Amino acid sequence: MSDIEKEKHSSDVEPRGLDFVDDRYGFDVHDTDKVQRRLQQRHVQMIAIAGTIGTGLFLGSGHALQGAGPLGALMAYALVGTVAYSSLCSIGEMTTHAPISGTFPHFAARWVDPAFGFAVGWNYFYTNCISTPVEVTAATILITFWDSDTNHAAIYTAVICVLVCAINIFGVRYFGESEFIFSLIKITLIISLLLAGLIIDLGGGPNHERIGFRFWKHPGALTGPGLVKNVNTDKFLGVLSVLIQAAFSFQGMELVAIAASETKSPRRNIAKAVRRVFYRILVFYILGIIMIGMLVAYDDPALLADTGTAAQSPFVIAIERAGVKVFPHIINAAIFTSAFSAGNSFLFCSSRILYGLALRGQAPRYLTWCTKKGLPLYAVLTAAAPVALSFMNVSAGAATVFNWFVNLSTTAGFTSWFAINLTYVFFHRGMKAQGFDLRKNVYNNRLQPYLAYWGIFWTVFFTLVNGFEVFFNFTAAGFFTSYINIPVFAILYFGYKIVKRTQVWKPHEMDFVTGIPSVEETEIPEEPPTNIWQKIGRFLF
Repeated sequence: MSDIEKEKHSSDVEPRGLDFVDDRYGFDVHDTDKVQRRLQQRHVQMIAIAGTIGTGLFLGSGHALQGAGPLGALMAYALVGTVAYSSLCSIGEMTTHAPISGTFPHFAARWVDPAFGFAVGWNYFYTNCISTPVEVTAATILITFWDSDTNHAAIYTAVICVLVCAINIFGVRYFGESEFIFSLIKITLIISLLLAGLIIDLGGGPNHERIGFRFWKHPGALTGPGLVKNVNTDKFLGVLSVLIQAAFSFQGMELVAIAASETKSPRRNIAKAVRRVFYRILVFYILGIIMIGMLVAYDDPALLADTGTAAQSPFVIAIERAGVKVFPHIINAAIFTSAFSAGNSFLFCSSRILYGLALRGQAPRYLTWCTKKGLPLYAVLTAAAPVALSFMNVSAGAATVFNWFVNLSTTAGFTSWFAINLTYVFFHRGMKAQGFDLRKNVYNNRLQPYLAYWGIFWTVFFTLVNGFEVFFNFTAAGFFTSYINIPVFAILYFGYKIVKRTQVWKPHEMDFVTGIPSVEETEIPEEPPTNIWQKIGRFLF
């Protein structure tokens, strides 16, 4: 980067950016970015609240309870929740500064190293591409709650695949409306389950049996996977064993930032969404885990039934034990919409990441083509192709390979969170070095950059320990799915770095201006509410 000025500046100099432009990395793509801002405030807020909540919370929480006990599951979800929160705060501040296509892979290329952005972008694209068929398969399995005929599985899979792809092909407006409706259903379901669980726990069910914290005392608050003889060590390993399950439940929370380039008034709306995410984690995830730990014992035989339907949900198990019979069907239907919605969201994410990579010359150029309504059609169609992998689960032999993909997608999610937090550290350092006042950003968390350091530490820890169980009973497949993403990411990074001969950006070389729209260009003045309903809507959304 010999053409880049490399001068020493004091912290009180004027913010710089335009004079540090390096044309090789395509930062100024304002004229070629053709997506349009069609997502409304209510769409963004609902997506932020419940957009990517899927089967991980409703069904997977049972595996967490069984693997670590009520206290162990709570500890795992709380820890992963703090890491997810730190990641969202980091990406939220960077996105409100630069609400452009490409989101955090572009930020990584712009403020860390172009090679790092390339590796991050393709890693995240791959993660979401695999997550889409995972959720499609989950939705298909949920239908077996009513139709157990395995011969119909391929038909249901095909219908769900077509619907998920169609919503994304119709455009971002239809995606926003569908996610708004699905999010309402999910929020209604979660709140209903929490209230129903509390009523049952206090003895308000048909059998009037008061449960309280009975199961925290017997069989106990902690359990382990039985890997070592020492009981306390085994309980610690139990908490580690459910970290991956907890991470899958939180995966995709950054969707609201990825949609920034297609959101009206993105800076205001994303800032508002990020500020609310703490309460979302607290209410939906933490209270949810506490509730199931109160309702069901970790050694309950029903938790061993890996049906993939509402029958394995701890909430359904508790509700049926209390004597309520019709509720499980309603819950299964709602969880089905959650799985469908999550698949819909992951496809949206992967297509927009691919589009952003193409804009910066890190993916084939034809993927930048957009329709007159701003839909990156070729990127959507390319990202939709892996949805066909969901048919692998129809075949018994291919199902094993498909499960490998599931594990790979979850562990790759840790890499994305690591990249977000590391990029923020560089962003924070560069902004301060160039004289920007971080407090003047539309969104700024006073705990930064310590939140980002917290996220970096734990994502590295999760990545290293996520496959620890394989060392107690070694299998090549288990080791492969747990750790293959590390060398894959390294190959992407060093391969691009060697070919393109990129360098890590120094604080005074970072570009915080080029191609980034001003506040006046993106923000529409917020109209004050004129009646009670508008005031309620403003409070909720």
